[in-house]
Order: sequence, then structure tokens, then C-alpha cells
Amino acid sequence: MTNNTELAVATWNLTKTYKTGFWLNQQITSLQNCSITVAKGETFGLLGPNGAGKTTLLKILLGITKASSGKAQILGRPLGDQMVRQYIGYLPENAYFYNHLSAWEFLEFTANLFTMPASLSRTRIKQLLDLVGIAQSTAKKKQMKHYSKGMLQRVGLAQALINDPDLILLDEPMSGLDPLGRYEVREIILSLKQEGKTIFFNSHVLTDVERICDRLAILAAGEILCIGSLKELLGDYDNSLEDFFISQIKPKIYS
Repeated sequence: MTNNTELAVATWNLTKTYKTGFWLNQQITSLQNCSITVAKGETFGLLGPNGAGKTTLLKILLGITKASSGKAQILGRPLGDQMVRQYIGYLPENAYFYNHLSAWEFLEFTANLFTMPASLSRTRIKQLLDLVGIAQSTAKKKQMKHYSKGMLQRVGLAQALINDPDLILLDEPMSGLDPLGRYEVREIILSLKQEGKTIFFNSHVLTDVERICDRLAILAAGEILCIGSLKELLGDYDNSLEDFFISQIKPKIYS
């Protein structure tokens, strides 16, 4: 994949360092020489333990934080390109919801951020509520402060899709959900995959990545340890992804 027009995400040696300590005389590296590519239409999983640097990478791609060095492109455009943002959907790990609003009001607010006409907004919201499995009556009448974690996550997915994005970035989309909630979110992601959407998501849950992703990368202590399809990484041996994952991260974490 050398043609950048065929890539949804490409990074070259992205590094992020922070200064810390009372005198800001200590330095922490949260991401180091990160180089990955994600093809358009691909479902890509970034797998790593908590604190590996997964969220840092997403925030750099989104322009929320700035890399210390390296470069990257999103949908063929350099980071910071304002126009490309209208083609991106994002669900953060700890999304904030306006609890006094209903889901319908919240999605209308999100649609307004994209200056979406009211008629198109109504149609899109109905489609997304059907996709994520929330009844329109519930979405219109029930304030989100009364929603379960699973329902809020489905609302979060709906807002990430309101602009019909080409690239969907999801930060731990199944985090904190019970088995049923994880199944429901996983099925939504699989349906988006069937539509040909490009999906990039972070997770530390191996089974989610194993069931959904075309390719994956393992990130630990800010470094990409390996990248490829399951078959490429596991080979023909009878290794589980869990065994492979542990074998990759243990030397890095405990070195």
C-alpha cells in the first residue's frame, strides 16, 4: 500500500513527549516512532494494555493534541486540515453527554455542528436510532441521565455517525459494557464494516479485536510492537491471540 490516496490513515514516526514534575524537568514519552497505515474500507484495531498510548495516538490524529515529531495523513490530507474533519466520526472513551437533553435533542445538536439542514437531520437521526436500536419515542421523551451505560454508548455511536463519515475513530467502544452491551456494539461495528466504512478503534479487549478486525497492531509503552492480520501475526501455529499478545507486551512492560 504505497499509494497514499488508498490510505485512510498513515503515520510516520509519530512521537509524543510530555514534560512533568514541579519544575517541568522530567520527560515522559507516551508515543514513540509510531508508523502505521490503515487502508480505506479496512477495520483496524489498535490493541494494547491501559496506558500504552492508544488514546494519545487517536488524539494526535484528531488534532486534539500535537505530536512532538513525525507526521501523519488522514484521508490523504495532512494533520490539521480543517476540511477533512467533516468526513471523520469520533467516539471518545469517556464521552460527555448533556444529561438534561434527550437523545434526539443531543443528536440534533450534533447535526447542527455540521450545519446539516433540518429535514436531512431528522431523516439521519431516524436512520441512526434504528441502527443503534433506540426507539424514537424513548429518544424524544427520555433524558439521557436516565439511560444505562449501554444506551449511552449507542447514543455515542449515533453521534459519531451523524455526518455519515468516511473514517470512524472509536476509543475503547466496548469499555465498561456488560456482555449484551458489548455484543450489541460489536454488531453495529460489523454492520458499518459491511457498508465499507473505514473503522479504526482502540481496545484492550482481545476478543473484540479478534472478531472484528481485518488487521491489528499491538502497542505497548508507546511503541508499535507488531502489525498485520491475525494470520500474519499468529502464523499456522495453534497460538491464541491472548498468548501472542502476552508474549509481545511482557518483555516491553517488564524490561
